[in-house]
Amino acid sequence: MKPLIIAISGTASNTGKTTLLCDLISELSQDAGWEAIKLTRGHHRSCGKDPQTCCISGLLGEEPMVFSGRDENCSAGKDTGRYWDAGTVNVHWMVATDDQVEQGMAAALSLVRSGRVLIEGTSFLKYVTPDYAILVSPSNPGKIKPSARAGLLKGQFNAIYFSEEGSAECLTPQFIDGLKTGNGLILDREPLSRLAFYCKSDLAALVAHVRSLITEKESSGSVPVREQ
Repeated sequence: MKPLIIAISGTASNTGKTTLLCDLISELSQDAGWEAIKLTRGHHRSCGKDPQTCCISGLLGEEPMVFSGRDENCSAGKDTGRYWDAGTVNVHWMVATDDQVEQGMAAALSLVRSGRVLIEGTSFLKYVTPDYAILVSPSNPGKIKPSARAGLLKGQFNAIYFSEEGSAECLTPQFIDGLKTGNGLILDREPLSRLAFYCKSDLAALVAHVRSLITEKESSGSVPVREQ
């Protein structure tokens, strides 16, 4: 059975994706066990260095790599270590080149046993359809990365989460204007109407919405029912 997948994507690096994922794990793990997948692509942009000195270059090969379990990927201060600290029951760290993402995601998802997984990343949306996808962004998104742009244009996101204080009502117009002025991206009314907007103070509302989605999926039999 395909696990229930929640995607945590970002308009760029350092937008607060890991923080939101950990916040969701902390809340949702009170109900049932959740796993997490961290996607790391091996190219110079993934660590700010050129390909020859990339911090994961030694892990890249002809096949993607998936490191599962605490002994394999729990490092203090790293994103995967933060997942463990937040309460995930397992973490799968997938390392791949750009053209290995599809194969690597299939391998990582095949290891999920809890029926529920949060995935941090954006490029995998080209190959995987999540049950719910959240795009994390500052209210002024600046230049957004191509995978986030593609996701917005295709209507792949269900929600925008502003990683800053304020009200979603006030921050949303800034975000939409930033898409237009900084990226030449104008969203049609239809994809905009399908998006929910949240900010940091709305975390409880976002968690409640995700919980309602889980209940709906359980009722339909598409994910395993939580043990009471």
